[in-house]
Amino acid sequence: MLSRTADNLYWLARYVERAEYLARILETTQRLTALPLAYVGESNEWVTAVATAGCSNAFFAIHDEANEDTVTDFLAFSTANPSSIRSCFEAARHNARSVRTALTVEMWEAINGTWLELRRYGNQPASREELTRFLQWVQGSSLRFDGSAYRTMLRNDAYWFSRLGVYTERADNTARILDVKYHLLLPADEHVGGPLDYFQWSAILRSVSALTAYHWVYRESVKPWLIADLLILNEQMPRSLASCCENLEQNLDRIANAYGRQGPAQRQARTIRTRLKNSRMDDIFRGGLHEFIGSFIADNNRLGAAITQQYLS
Repeated sequence: MLSRTADNLYWLARYVERAEYLARILETTQRLTALPLAYVGESNEWVTAVATAGCSNAFFAIHDEANEDTVTDFLAFSTANPSSIRSCFEAARHNARSVRTALTVEMWEAINGTWLELRRYGNQPASREELTRFLQWVQGSSLRFDGSAYRTMLRNDAYWFSRLGVYTERADNTARILDVKYHLLLPADEHVGGPLDYFQWSAILRSVSALTAYHWVYRESVKPWLIADLLILNEQMPRSLASCCENLEQNLDRIANAYGRQGPAQRQARTIRTRLKNSRMDDIFRGGLHEFIGSFIADNNRLGAAITQQYLS
């Protein structure tokens, strides 16, 4: 496969995954701001949304204040933000057009239909209810594309590069959600595990579709350390760091077997997964969750760079 084709497939998957993640962030923020002040505390949830999306500097370079209108526009519709939902879907469609013959009919129809439908929404929905429907549509569109890839693609290098994009992006997203939760959402004078924490953590679990899974696994009330365990170390949870790293390692190994050689990307993936498999939550909290997640994000970025250098450039 040409490196250009692999690069398009990789970034096509990343952009679709990122659009869904941004929709989940906005939906969660909407839910939190709709709660009584006693349940959400005094923090500005819209500042938190921008931080979770990883674009605070770009946002405040344009806007003086983070509120519902400015954050929704920047994360969902702004053409000045290369990572907005609109920009992600447009970039995904551009990548899909470049590798049209490498996609199945179902995949092309899913992403092209999403792009055409996106234009119907204009610059911004007219009401909060319409915005809610828009965010649900974004998540549904991402699921349709991902489902069409899973159900219709041959299990060859095209599929494996696409999966690398999904799991690289997903690992980064989950890590950032956890990191921001501990440093921005919970006020310094609030007791961990209190009522405020319960509602915020429940919202975060919903943002990664993990609330039901949490109760299935732990059968306890919402507790921060158990949520961290679910989203970091539990390989059964599709959006956990451990699950993403397992899939990255497996798909990189499949590519290596098909091409007949290993490289830095395979070694980096194995190193990250081994570190996670040898980690325990007590040790993670003792050493600092923020430090652990920061190290993971850096490792994940290095893995993405290794994949790019080895296969995509």
